[in-house]
Amino acid sequence: MGALEDLLASGAPVAGPAPWPRVVLDAVGWTAIGEALAEGALSLAALWGEADAVHAALLDETAASLAVATLACPDGRFPSLGRRHAAAIRPERAIRDLFGLVAEAAPDARPWLDHGCWAARQPLGRALPQEPAAPYAFLPAEGEGLHRMAVGPVHAGIIEPGHFRFAVNGETVVRLETRLGYAHKGIEALMQGATIERAAGLAGRTSGDSTVAYALAFARAAEAALGVAVPARAHWLRALMAELERLANHFGDIGAICNDAGFALMLAHCAILRERVLRTADHCFGHRLMRDLVVPGGVALDLEAPAAASVRDLLAEIHRQFPRLIALYEGTASLQDRTCGTGIVAPGLARRFAAGGYVGRASGRDFDARRMPGYQPYGQLRFEVPVFERGDVDARVWVRIREVEQSLSLLAQILQAMPPGAIRVNLPPGGGEGMALVEGFRGDIFAWLSLDAAGRVRRCHLRDPSWFHWPLVEAAIEGNIVADFPLCNKSFNCSYSGHDL
Repeated sequence: MGALEDLLASGAPVAGPAPWPRVVLDAVGWTAIGEALAEGALSLAALWGEADAVHAALLDETAASLAVATLACPDGRFPSLGRRHAAAIRPERAIRDLFGLVAEAAPDARPWLDHGCWAARQPLGRALPQEPAAPYAFLPAEGEGLHRMAVGPVHAGIIEPGHFRFAVNGETVVRLETRLGYAHKGIEALMQGATIERAAGLAGRTSGDSTVAYALAFARAAEAALGVAVPARAHWLRALMAELERLANHFGDIGAICNDAGFALMLAHCAILRERVLRTADHCFGHRLMRDLVVPGGVALDLEAPAAASVRDLLAEIHRQFPRLIALYEGTASLQDRTCGTGIVAPGLARRFAAGGYVGRASGRDFDARRMPGYQPYGQLRFEVPVFERGDVDARVWVRIREVEQSLSLLAQILQAMPPGAIRVNLPPGGGEGMALVEGFRGDIFAWLSLDAAGRVRRCHLRDPSWFHWPLVEAAIEGNIVADFPLCNKSFNCSYSGHDL
């Protein structure tokens, strides 16, 4: 038996969750999760709470299986997973802020999302009166010649808010600590008691650049909860939208990374390609970001023949332009000097934090939710998952380059093989529990949804890849110079909004 099977055997199964199992553990079983995570036998896919329980989604990559473990917390306490597994520390801090559940023996008990500005403490749990916020205690860094430098949360450009506290020795970064939560908008609180339609709209607004991926994750979780079979054409239209979203974001990132290395020419050319993708999406579906188009039960709009032709025209244009940009990137020595060897994430660290997307694949972690656990229609499509080992800024650029090439191939296959038929079915009444794991442009997005008997949302949790990427930004910049931080940070392009919920 594998590590996940052993864990499932030790718990009491919960009837109803789909498509993966959920079991209720006792404190001993929950502590065993931490040991399995620390040993690398399991990966943490998500960690979240509710008023009287905590849940952990666990991935066994060897066995290609996923399951959720639950621990009841009648006394408001649970054994800390973060004590043995660092990737669990920040989710545990968020659980305490939102629900008041305390992780016992946690290595870090500081607040995370709550900056002392909410109307109440622990708003989704006991809703206690808010207290004046104490100054945030940043971690110490000691040594001769060190000084601190604060950046943010307000930045010089059009960028989301986040605070970065550097400890530096001259120009060399000794420690970086991020403080986030400024973009918290109460997505999970707004979802509680909402209709499926309202919650689906909120899901698509969790992180605006990933609206298709989030809407897809929520829709698949809702369909699993209600036992809904989506029409085949809807699956293919969803994949087309997802790959267009991936293209647009990768073009934007490649250009922005090069711009932060002082090479604005790449930014200009990539911005043109990104704009072409967004205009094509608007022509096809009436919205540049394709918001509110993936819905539980299918999709809201079909792809007409003239719109399909515009996608083919887009692919032809990118095939003409993009190879020259790759050659420009690869052949510019001053650009390579900035990106190669900068901001390295060691493969072992990427695996420990279950880093997905270009962050994980640039550091040797061969994981893509389209392939495992997989979902329609990707099982019928041919694509490769690019993996590099160097783990530096350059590797993260090359993952994006290769993924652009794969998305072009996928889009061509989708247009060629898309079946006819209906694009949406009505949802049946009733409740249930469902989960989903889908691949956004940053990496895997997890959704867990519980519906009450009236079909309203009892609880929903959405986990952005950035929960596991932000700590790696801190690790990657250590030993680099301060001037390389914007370049390194952009190569991760973590979401603030998706992380802060």
